[in-house]
Amino acid sequence: MTANILILHPRDNVAVALTALAAGETGTAHDGEAITAVADVPASHKIARVDIAAGTEIIKYGEIVAVSTRDIPRGDWVHTHNLESKVWKR
Repeated sequence: MTANILILHPRDNVAVALTALAAGETGTAHDGEAITAVADVPASHKIARVDIAAGTEIIKYGEIVAVSTRDIPRGDWVHTHNLESKVWKR
């Protein structure tokens, strides 16, 4: 089994797609965690590891990188259409 998603830190609620994932395709991490994409996820983009409620912090690298602007189901593409940066929001 070749891993096609990357979990950067155990605290992360998102993973990184190492290859493009089509909706319905399952990505697998090196530790065997599997996530089925519910939307197309481009390579190098984030995919939700868990259901993320609107207003929840997005954790990547074990750190807060953004906040969700709407509910994001497990397996959904996590990008600018459903998150915002706390840094740039002023």
